[in-house]
Amino acid sequence: MHQPPLVRFLDRATPPHILTLILLAGISALSMNIFLPSLPSMTRYFDTEYRIVQLSVALYLGVNALLQVIVGPISDRYGRRPVVLWTLAIFTLASIGCVLAPNIEIFLAFRMVQAVVVGGLVLSRAVVRDMVPQDQAASMIGYVTMGMSVAPMLAPALGGVLDGIFGWKASFWSLAALGAIIGYICWRDLGETMVARPVSFRAQVAEYPELLRSRRFWGYCAAAAFASGAFFAYLGGAPFVGSEVFGLTPSALGIYFGAPAIGYMAGNYISGRYSVRFGINAMILWGAILSAFGLWVSMAIFLAGHGSVGVFFGFMTFVGLGNGMVLPNATSGMLSVRPHLAGTASGLGGAMMIGGGAALSALAGALLTPGTGALPLIAIMAATSLLAVLSILYTIHRERSLES
Repeated sequence: MHQPPLVRFLDRATPPHILTLILLAGISALSMNIFLPSLPSMTRYFDTEYRIVQLSVALYLGVNALLQVIVGPISDRYGRRPVVLWTLAIFTLASIGCVLAPNIEIFLAFRMVQAVVVGGLVLSRAVVRDMVPQDQAASMIGYVTMGMSVAPMLAPALGGVLDGIFGWKASFWSLAALGAIIGYICWRDLGETMVARPVSFRAQVAEYPELLRSRRFWGYCAAAAFASGAFFAYLGGAPFVGSEVFGLTPSALGIYFGAPAIGYMAGNYISGRYSVRFGINAMILWGAILSAFGLWVSMAIFLAGHGSVGVFFGFMTFVGLGNGMVLPNATSGMLSVRPHLAGTASGLGGAMMIGGGAALSALAGALLTPGTGALPLIAIMAATSLLAVLSILYTIHRERSLES
């Protein structure tokens, strides 16, 4: 068994403590959804339409995807530590910019700059892969994202409460403060895990074709993209469904909104506990099946005319459970197809995942209008969950054909 390297907390001469990696991944998740219960009140504040304010999700995810393509190769060239520290500094300033924005256009511009925090998510995974081999990486990523899943579970509830007491700006002040605190912790604790390779950035990007020729890399990317795509569609559509279809207040919406994160924490625990024993492919397959099961049952109940707020949000726990099993294992699979390109693979794979998510989030926002109810959102999510099952079945078939 590979022995993990010695780690001492707040000692940058050693690799980072798992708590630091959890915080890095967590602030990325937090910045994505803490303010979502405030979307209706932000619409009123900026005197605009819901679909315009909802672009704060889709544009954020789009820039997030583009940045992941760049962050991976830069960190493979210059190291994980400097990239993480710069991204957190920029994120903190952008969060303050969101608060001070005088109109929706400037707010959206700063919101796009906030997406730089994805560097923490990409590099927390790459650091794990630097430290331990494939099955252990899936397990450790599972534990990192299990700890991280507390953030999206609590964030909407916290955002709803902050909005109710202080208004929507409080969420962005909180993000600015957390960016500064986590930046300080990383400065103290995040020792470099990547030995800088003496190649140019152009040479790094030139190695992309080596990844892109691997069908297994594409298979893991597709499984992750479609599984998380259901969740990103939920991010784009659930605030509308909660507030407009079911008439929830920001505080109540925040509490209901965290339903997938309960499942996500359970799924990540299962990944951390069993990935080494059963292997990553089995974990991805069962995770994708569970997610699809929950969504198709939910759609059947709504089509039968028995839909309710409890049914809608309750079955979303299956999406979280499935994602908690799919994402750590698919990520480990992506990073292990070409281990010497771990940072590049994390960025490129993440970009495909988040880019698809941005499109689905925007689609959900566009299809949901007064009178449609929740069905268009459930239908989008059910279709993408089924595609995740097909993607991992293809990957398993491909791996078996390579071994035979």
